[in-house]
Amino acid sequence: MGSSFTGANTTTAKGVYRNLLKAIRKHVGKEEHKSHFIDFVKHEFRSNLNSEDPQKLRLAGDYTFHLNSVHHHKDLLFSYNIAMDRSDEMKRVLGKSAASVGLQLPDVYQP
Repeated sequence: MGSSFTGANTTTAKGVYRNLLKAIRKHVGKEEHKSHFIDFVKHEFRSNLNSEDPQKLRLAGDYTFHLNSVHHHKDLLFSYNIAMDRSDEMKRVLGKSAASVGLQLPDVYQP
């Protein structure tokens, strides 16, 4: 069974690279302390720029699919109220609710 991807150009190196970076930025984050992961992916793709190795492209595409699927599964568990740590989900819901009426939640003081 082949993996399925969303978006165009998923069979080319550029398309796989673009989709992988998009998934990493969305699910891992863009913060400075997490940038080493994005830097590693950029370095790997740039060092193999002329290589169209189908196994490496498939591995990168499969990892993108896995990363998106894990986070989609987590969102489904939250939506069905499966017993998990819901503090992050509640912060997100409260933040969206506050933003919808033009407010911001205060930062919680942590000594």
